[in-house]
Amino acid sequence: MNATRIPMLVAPLVAVFAAFFLLPMTMLVIESVSAGGVNSLELYITAVTSVRYMTSLGITILLSLAVTAATLILAGVVGVFLARNVFKGRGILLSILTFPLAFPGVVVGFMIILLVGRQGLAGDISKALTGDKIVIAYSLAGLFLGYLYFSIPRVFSTVMAAAEKLDVSLEEAARSLGAGPWQVLRDVIIPSLAPALVSSGAICFATSMGAFGTAFTLAAGIDVLPITIYTEFTLSANIAMASALSIILGIITWLTLLAARWASGEQNIGAAAG
Repeated sequence: MNATRIPMLVAPLVAVFAAFFLLPMTMLVIESVSAGGVNSLELYITAVTSVRYMTSLGITILLSLAVTAATLILAGVVGVFLARNVFKGRGILLSILTFPLAFPGVVVGFMIILLVGRQGLAGDISKALTGDKIVIAYSLAGLFLGYLYFSIPRVFSTVMAAAEKLDVSLEEAARSLGAGPWQVLRDVIIPSLAPALVSSGAICFATSMGAFGTAFTLAAGIDVLPITIYTEFTLSANIAMASALSIILGIITWLTLLAARWASGEQNIGAAAG
């Protein structure tokens, strides 16, 4: 390749990286430092020691972990099943399962309200059957359902693609040696899907950590970190703290994605060596 063409090929990548990563992160750092002045370090210390901010961060992390675990289980089962079974209407089912990717977070939140909100379908059915109306849309459970709804398509597509490449002969060999269904799942299928599960799970976790639209619609009285950042920025006009919390959120998600990339690479190397 001509050496003079290398800068021309790299320039678009550098421009996109600078515009969508370096510039926003730099502006957040500048905003927190300039607003905090000489007390910039104290600003970050307050962010990581304040009960309110740490509670918000803890709720966000626990919720994201729960959504990630549930998504991996559900999307893993669905992905493997669809990868190995061809039936009439399979294409329509695939399109339905990926359809939530077209919805913004606010629409997902509105759908949860229509399902399990005060005037939701589940509430009307439960009231008719038991006399009590079930309303969970505005709780952590409702937020969990909303996050789960838009997370499943992001994971099952990756798992399905990985499942299509599985070597079925390994499972047959395991069964011929006396392994039961659960042993085959534990010792053959899950390890083979591990890189896809780790990478898609990390993306699911990162997306849940930063989800705003669904949380804004459903999180009435629930201080997940994106809502806390929004409140600090809009209602309290505390731009410095909002910037600091945004940086903390970004660092956590970046470290998660970095760890997933490393783990996936190690697993791929181990599989190749085996």
